Amino acid sequence: MELPPGLHLPVILQREDPRDAFVSHQYASIDELPPGARLGTASLRRQCQLRARRPDMDIVSLRGNVNSRLAKLDGGDFAAIMLAAAGLIRLGMGARITRLLEPDESLPAIGQGAIGIECRDGDSRVLELIAALDHAPTHICVRAERALNTRLHGGCQVPIAGFAELGHGVIVLRGLVGSLDGQRFVRGVISGRPEDAEELGTVLAEDLLARGAGAILQELTE
Repeated sequence: MELPPGLHLPVILQREDPRDAFVSHQYASIDELPPGARLGTASLRRQCQLRARRPDMDIVSLRGNVNSRLAKLDGGDFAAIMLAAAGLIRLGMGARITRLLEPDESLPAIGQGAIGIECRDGDSRVLELIAALDHAPTHICVRAERALNTRLHGGCQVPIAGFAELGHGVIVLRGLVGSLDGQRFVRGVISGRPEDAEELGTVLAEDLLARGAGAILQELTE
């Protein structure tokens, strides 16, 4: 979350679909997978939420680019895999999505589906060129999510989720910290004014930490 000195993130483009995607040839949903079915995903965030929902499944870490992951599914290595919907859509592979998971089913990752443009501090010429690409509602939501993650000291090796939505002049931010086995979760939600986006993210993180998220995160780093 911390940028190198001299750089900042002034522009965030309009968000693509932020949801997780369930991909399978045989099954229409996670609930249709039989006990012991092999499901692949690289995300610890997805893994912990899946284990809580379906502890009877064999959830396996699946790495590689999108094409190689899909190839393993097509080759029969997995009954299903999960990916970010945004990645599949941007690659022209949206038709591979079997089902989109709503945030209540699988809370997205911080900034999922959003693309940021990083540039030098004080570079007014570049900033003027890219300013028109900024999507204010997405920027506000991602600011809240990044503030949540910053306070939690989150990274790609920690099962943290955070997703903000903006509507009718109110921002609603949901956060989650889970144990890798899916046995323990700390969830929270906060809402407020869009101009307070970063403060809301920090406040929600403090609430999660106070209710046990700190202990879960400490175990993961030991």
